[in-house]
Amino acid sequence: MKAVIAKKRCIGCGLCTDICPSVFKMTVKVYAEVYRKEVPPKYIKNAHEAKENCPVSIISLSE
Repeated sequence: MKAVIAKKRCIGCGLCTDICPSVFKMTVKVYAEVYRKEVPPKYIKNAHEAKENCPVSIISLSE
């Protein structure tokens, strides 16, 4: 599974990094980014939770 963030629409709230720090991180400019090319199986549940809780719905997950 792959995760993607639409960086231009990110508001930098940090919720995704709080929920799933093994997949998402904040940049120096305070925007979230994905730093793993593939979401490891043990973090898939957390990645889905981060997607569902993103206040601006900019996280997408694909197989």
